[in-house]
Amino acid sequence: MSVDILIIEDEPSLSRLLATTLSAQGYVVTTAMRADEALARVAVDDPALILLDLGLPDRDGLSLLPLLKERCQAQVIIVSARSQESEKIAALDAGAEDYLTKPFSVAELLARLRVAQRRRQEAVPVAQRYVVGDLEVDLEQRQVVLAGEVIKLTPKEYQLLAILAQSGGRVVTHAQLLQAIWGRHHSDDTHYLRIYLRQLRQKLERDPGEPRYLITEPGVGYRLGD
Repeated sequence: MSVDILIIEDEPSLSRLLATTLSAQGYVVTTAMRADEALARVAVDDPALILLDLGLPDRDGLSLLPLLKERCQAQVIIVSARSQESEKIAALDAGAEDYLTKPFSVAELLARLRVAQRRRQEAVPVAQRYVVGDLEVDLEQRQVVLAGEVIKLTPKEYQLLAILAQSGGRVVTHAQLLQAIWGRHHSDDTHYLRIYLRQLRQKLERDPGEPRYLITEPGVGYRLGD
């Protein structure tokens, strides 16, 4: 699944540049210009990586950092014009994984992101089996069992269900699902999701009109019910 990056940056031109650059590299990107907006985005997107500017208009980024850490497991890279050693130490002590001083090159940023991504993958154990009610998704066996009966799914149906299972009940956005399954050039093709969700519900839900397992979050995406 594509890695999510939340860019918390109040300079519009830099935010757009970073978003465009990282999207072109295949990342799923969301942005926020204020601390309160960033906290709201974290609740919805649960990003894997965060680029955090310290000079935000409504709160200093250093005081925002522990709040972000409380709400998600993201690797946080500070991107700031503050170059004093004391500032870097304070940010790292507050929980940041890395500190990048502006201005920086795209190549350096991408290298830091790759390191952060590897660190996150090594730190988070990957479960192989997910159970929700009577539904069991076994990633190792690539098998789906409902109330003791093995359910046959198409490759795309299985991939979609596996991503939702791995999200741990959190919402997975339309763009995240589309890019993970069909690639970044299909991030607007939401009709694909509607078709496959309808097929999955027919196979897994007792009442597809009142789903228990495959829950729609209107305008945002889908999650696996608990």
